[in-house]
Amino acid sequence: MSIHINAKPGDIAKIVLMPGDPLRAKYIADHYLQDVKKVNETRNAFYFTGNYKGKPVTIGSSGMGCASIGIYSFELFSEYDVDCIIRIGTCGAYTADLKLLDLINVEAAVSESTFAKFAWGIEEERIEHQGDAFSVIQETAERLSYPLRSEAVHSSDIFYRKDMNVPAIALKHHCSAVEMEAFALFANAKYTHKKAATILTVSDIIPTHENISSAARERSLLPMIELALETALQF
Repeated sequence: MSIHINAKPGDIAKIVLMPGDPLRAKYIADHYLQDVKKVNETRNAFYFTGNYKGKPVTIGSSGMGCASIGIYSFELFSEYDVDCIIRIGTCGAYTADLKLLDLINVEAAVSESTFAKFAWGIEEERIEHQGDAFSVIQETAERLSYPLRSEAVHSSDIFYRKDMNVPAIALKHHCSAVEMEAFALFANAKYTHKKAATILTVSDIIPTHENISSAARERSLLPMIELALETALQF
């Protein structure tokens, strides 16, 4: 049992899907898993373990930002011997070349965050996906005929900012979208020699101010959820 996750040994599957929102984790567990058991509710960070088409899978929330996913993903890797974590979330597009509801398989996360440097001595501002989860997502999307973009993204610690221009670091690394967690997840996986990937749904187009309404988000995220679950079957 870890500090922030009160699941018992054996309660967490080898593969974990991580939305940010605990209620989204509950939605996925309720609608897609069989024989579901809630295995964590500390700080209302809900984790559920069940079977998807006979495969044990855990769905658990990461919270928001590098600091939060950094805690949960490290404890999953180190205390519960999780092999692979796939983050599933939303992002804002920096470019109108992306469209609402586009699916992104994150090839690398770029950040000004000091998380990787001070946690593990990783100096790079760009960290690649870890292990073969990225390629398995690609193959699964092709099999399901889901259009999928491979992109670098900016993992920002800042949600609200005075200057709404694309940050210099995102321009430097050709990041097409912004989110808040992938960088820390990839850093933890790199340090622990585990697998990590991130699938994102474009929920906002920043240059045009387009966005998915709150009412439409639940249904619009289903392709991403189903892609992640079908990918989990390969591990």
